[in-house]
Amino acid sequence: MNTDKRNKSDYPHIEVLPTRWADNDMYGHVNNVVYYAYFDTVVNRLLIERGWLNPLEDKIIAVVAETQCQFFSSLTYPQILEIGLIVERVGNSSVTYRLGVFCQDKPQIAAQGRFVHVYVDSVTRHPVPIPAIVRQGLLALTVHSS
Repeated sequence: MNTDKRNKSDYPHIEVLPTRWADNDMYGHVNNVVYYAYFDTVVNRLLIERGWLNPLEDKIIAVVAETQCQFFSSLTYPQILEIGLIVERVGNSSVTYRLGVFCQDKPQIAAQGRFVHVYVDSVTRHPVPIPAIVRQGLLALTVHSS
């Protein structure tokens, strides 16, 4: 996984999420599997709020093909998180997101994830091209080379 975007300011989209009581495990920190739920929430909230996804009605939907996470420091309940999102790659039928998890008001990254969506026909589940309006919006959130 690419780890060169580790500052909060490197992410063009930020979502604020609180940790929940149930997120902690018996070791007293947010359990590793919970981070994947955070990623799923942030990506899908972005798509839904921008009108790029209506999961109950759209004929083309995005399904998860891959997830990955690197952990740098522990989080716990109660904390407010800021989760940054940047698009690494937009392909014909897939998009790769990078997500950075930060404790609010702290500049250090706690975890960084990779989340890949593949766009498919909602009935056949066969890959299809990303809809043009979605592609345009995703490209606006991509990593820009300097």
